[in-house]
Parts: sequence; C-alpha cells; structure tokens
Amino acid sequence: MKVYDYSVKKVDGSEVSLKEYEGKVLLIVNTATGCGFTPQYDGLEKLYSKFKNEGFEILDFPCNQFLNQAPGTNEEIVNFCKLNFGTDFETFAKIDVNGESADPLYKFLKEE
Repeated sequence: MKVYDYSVKKVDGSEVSLKEYEGKVLLIVNTATGCGFTPQYDGLEKLYSKFKNEGFEILDFPCNQFLNQAPGTNEEIVNFCKLNFGTDFETFAKIDVNGESADPLYKFLKEE
C-alpha cells in the first residue's frame, strides 16, 4: 500500500482520498492545540507559505490522546489555528494515532 491509498475525514466529516495529493511533497503532522508544542503551528505555516506553490502540502491531524491537549471540536481547532497562527494548510478531523482505535493512515505511517 501507499499513502495515496488512504482516505481521511475532513473537518466537516466528508471523506477525501489522499490520491488528491499524489505527486506532491507531503508533510503529515499530528498536532495538539493545548500543549507546549502548539507554537509549532507558526513554523508549519511559514514552511507552508514558502513552498505551497511548489507542490508542498501539510496535512494536519489533531489528536486528543495525549493528556487531553486537543479537547475542542474540529471546528474549534481549525478556528484556533487560523486565528492564533494564521494557518492556511489543511487541518483534518481529529483522529487517534495510537492504540486499537488508531486511524489506518497512522497505523500505516508507523509501520513504514
């Protein structure tokens, strides 16, 4: 399997195939809005702004599995990121990245 064989949920609950990103350089990140690493959004947005016109995409997957550090709804998380860090890259619906309920994409990524 390839990363492009997976589908993920957008914030509105609709599914999107990662085939839409085929041929682009992808940085797939797991984030949280309430942790010490939250300022990473600033750096991620700078990186995205610099390279988005060259086929670079950041795919942001919030996760609340780490000390409840992404407690908001999908919409609250997106709004927080846009208002506080000016993010323009795609933030997807919250997922689990560990355990039995881990999203299939993250299971694949961890195996690779």
